[in-house]
Amino acid sequence: METANRKEIDNLLKELGQTCDTGFAFALHIRFTRPNILYRTYPEPWIEEYSEKGMMMDDPVVLWGMQHEGIVRWEDLDDPKGVLEGAKAHGLRNGLTCAVLENGSRSISGFTRSTQPFSEAEAQELLEMTRQLHNLTAGLSDL
Repeated sequence: METANRKEIDNLLKELGQTCDTGFAFALHIRFTRPNILYRTYPEPWIEEYSEKGMMMDDPVVLWGMQHEGIVRWEDLDDPKGVLEGAKAHGLRNGLTCAVLENGSRSISGFTRSTQPFSEAEAQELLEMTRQLHNLTAGLSDL
């Protein structure tokens, strides 16, 4: 990977770390149901519970992201299996998801923070950051 791309990726992730104090995740370049790159900063107990219980197939964030492009707030999603309620129990609040589909490849991101919900301007910035990471990581297999 070019050094310039690596630096730009690092800068985006650092900025997100400051904005999303309770964590964020990227599933980049999803083919079929597997991302080529998966990057998560959510609390480890939540990541473990999510993985152990196989929640991905019931996660309304994933289901929405596989069928749509744009932005959705977690509070606007149906959660019949309680995945988002489980996330809240681990401190993941004010959730927002972005999905992009470019050049035949899909990427989905999730963002949380402990303070107030993301404003519409912030949501648009997070969508643009998702698009940037999607493009910067094209053809990569790790982050």
